[in-house]
Amino acid sequence: MLEFLSRRFAAALVTLVLATVVVFAVVEVLPGDPALVMLGIDARPDTLAALRAKHGFDQPVLLRYLRWIGGLLSFDLGNSHAYGTPVAKLIGDRLAVTLPLGVLALSWALLVAIPLGVFAAWKHGTAGDWGVMGFTQIGISIPNFWFGIVLVLVFAVTWQVFPSGGFPGWRQDLPGSIKALILPALSLSLGEIAILTRVTRSAMLDTLREDYIRTAKAKGAPEHIVLFHHALRNAMIPVTTVAGLIAGFLVAGAVIIESVFRLPGVGQLVYDSINNRDLIVIKNVVILFTILVLAVNLLVDLTYALLDPRPRVAT
Repeated sequence: MLEFLSRRFAAALVTLVLATVVVFAVVEVLPGDPALVMLGIDARPDTLAALRAKHGFDQPVLLRYLRWIGGLLSFDLGNSHAYGTPVAKLIGDRLAVTLPLGVLALSWALLVAIPLGVFAAWKHGTAGDWGVMGFTQIGISIPNFWFGIVLVLVFAVTWQVFPSGGFPGWRQDLPGSIKALILPALSLSLGEIAILTRVTRSAMLDTLREDYIRTAKAKGAPEHIVLFHHALRNAMIPVTTVAGLIAGFLVAGAVIIESVFRLPGVGQLVYDSINNRDLIVIKNVVILFTILVLAVNLLVDLTYALLDPRPRVAT
């Protein structure tokens, strides 16, 4: 198992290095002046020269890349052009909103999708199965930001159960902060619930056709034991893989959802940084997203190895 995880870690490390090269090339190397992009075409020559000197844009490309990598390793990401504060602190403060939002959305998706998928497979070909599949079709078709607006109209404007937007802060109002994340998490998880439900149903149907399932039934095992003890564990292997991919989609989807609900998270930071042409923040946030996705994939690989012993002994 250690060899299996070592190979996965080495692949993730290579991917991260390649990602840093691509991001650095897109932001600072491709044709165009980063200082001109940040200040606009009407900037004065002396202002452009000062910004180039401040951020090292006038230095050789290789040296700039190595300095950036060194900053990443030491958590010294420089200062934001638009906010005038250290980028590391800026991202850290926003992660306190985005990470709980992503965890809440993924948890909600798993808690809803897995029972629905198992139920649809158990009731295969019946009205219950068709109803679940119809729900998943709707969930895939509806944009999550539109669903978020509907949730605001129903639960914030009409019933006034949850806030329509904003975030009071964990230290200032813990219950209010949790309530502020509920509607965004629901809207962010809608499409993921639909996808995970379909994957769970398909995996359960394949598993329920296996010989050992028929043997368990022939021995008189109760139906709930067959479903949840024998079938569900093996069916969770593809579900776990897809859940890891969905975690990356949640990070990307947070950019829009945080804008809809006015949450001060990393997604909103990316949106504001693009508008402010704050390339330093954009560059580091993209790498942060890459690291988060790779970390989730490594966690998925570990879970996959625990569920299925075959990768651990594969040569």
